[in-house]
Amino acid sequence: MFEKLFKLNANRTTVKTEIVAGITTFMTMAYILAVNPDILSATGMDKGAVFVATALAAALGTLVMAFVANLPFALAPGMGLNAFFAFGVVIGMGHSWQFALTAVFIEGLIFIALTAFNIREMIINSIPAGMKKAISVGIGLFIAFIGLKNAGLVVSSEATSVALGDVKSAAAIVGVIGILITGVLLALRVKGAILIGLLGTTIIGIPFGVTQLPHNFDLSVPSLEPVFGQFEWEWTKSGDGIMSMVVVVFTFLFVDMFDTIGTLIGVTTKANMMTKDGKIPNAKQALFADSIGTTFGAIFGTSTVTTYVESASGVAEGGRTGLTALTTAVLFLLALFISPIFLMVPGAATAPALILVGVMMMTPVKEIDFEDFTEAIPAFFTLIMMPLTYSIADGIFFGIISYVLLKVLTGKMKDVSPLTLILGVVFLLNFILN
Repeated sequence: MFEKLFKLNANRTTVKTEIVAGITTFMTMAYILAVNPDILSATGMDKGAVFVATALAAALGTLVMAFVANLPFALAPGMGLNAFFAFGVVIGMGHSWQFALTAVFIEGLIFIALTAFNIREMIINSIPAGMKKAISVGIGLFIAFIGLKNAGLVVSSEATSVALGDVKSAAAIVGVIGILITGVLLALRVKGAILIGLLGTTIIGIPFGVTQLPHNFDLSVPSLEPVFGQFEWEWTKSGDGIMSMVVVVFTFLFVDMFDTIGTLIGVTTKANMMTKDGKIPNAKQALFADSIGTTFGAIFGTSTVTTYVESASGVAEGGRTGLTALTTAVLFLLALFISPIFLMVPGAATAPALILVGVMMMTPVKEIDFEDFTEAIPAFFTLIMMPLTYSIADGIFFGIISYVLLKVLTGKMKDVSPLTLILGVVFLLNFILN
């Protein structure tokens, strides 16, 4: 059955490999089940209901990725986008959370239309080959940076922005032990090395007090009713209200579009799944997954759904088909009933997985043409700005702008496609006007 659905032999993978990859992906992104309700509850939304909405939206989007796109990527409400929802739109601009949910719903509908007319796929295909490789490397640096922060090895600093954390702290020690264990397993080419390392690190964290065993196993599922279908349409009655909605929807669209595009390019490149002409297989179907996830996620009661960069951990374990995504989706549904078990995995345990996947994603850097500065500089901006700005989208923005400007100013305009030129102008205007 799985062979017929997911074409495992054609993708040189097995059921066991795909399931292990799906579990690994879920374990590295299960934190969203705790973090998203915590962030959105700052707006007054019911925390339990948002937990259910988060799990359902993640499962639905990932199921679409599995069965429609047959790709090993998982989706969930996006970090950064949920913060903009709560602290930007609601707390910052003074709108209700119902207004913000309505904006997410409209964004999802627009995404479905843009995907149906191949506009998002055209944007993916317009990104230069060298930058696609840089996106993969940049995402590797980005998720490694997240891992280092999760383990407390890197911390915020007023003097230098970031600094070395307390390496004697329990979290840092557990993180380092996890890196060593997982690194040895990878070096010995042990199947499921990342998942084994993640679970092992979770267990090691218990005596250190890093892994907190749940005190109560409440397996009841909270009600979705407080946030389900809670849209607000009063803004349509005034010009100011309409303009406010346009600004919010555009911001959601802009950031989410390039977060998803960057993730798809980066992880697909790492998995060597790009077609011979440098395109993502089933890109249109993959983009439908986040469009549908976002639209229905808003109905369920959560912020924008996007493809998760942590999918790289499953790909690193050998995940190549939708069976990986299906496994992750099933675990999101199971989490509704046994969330205390999944939520006990600490950040220090996911850190080794993210850091070592970051190492693996550095490979394409060797294929970037560093002899041609019109290729090297945009690639460098792309890969360095992702971790430094904590944003995949910002890395792409800087890369495209510098690519267009350098090619135009050095007389290599023929290298710039019309759509890439348009993107460069739009990104530059966005920075100037904001």
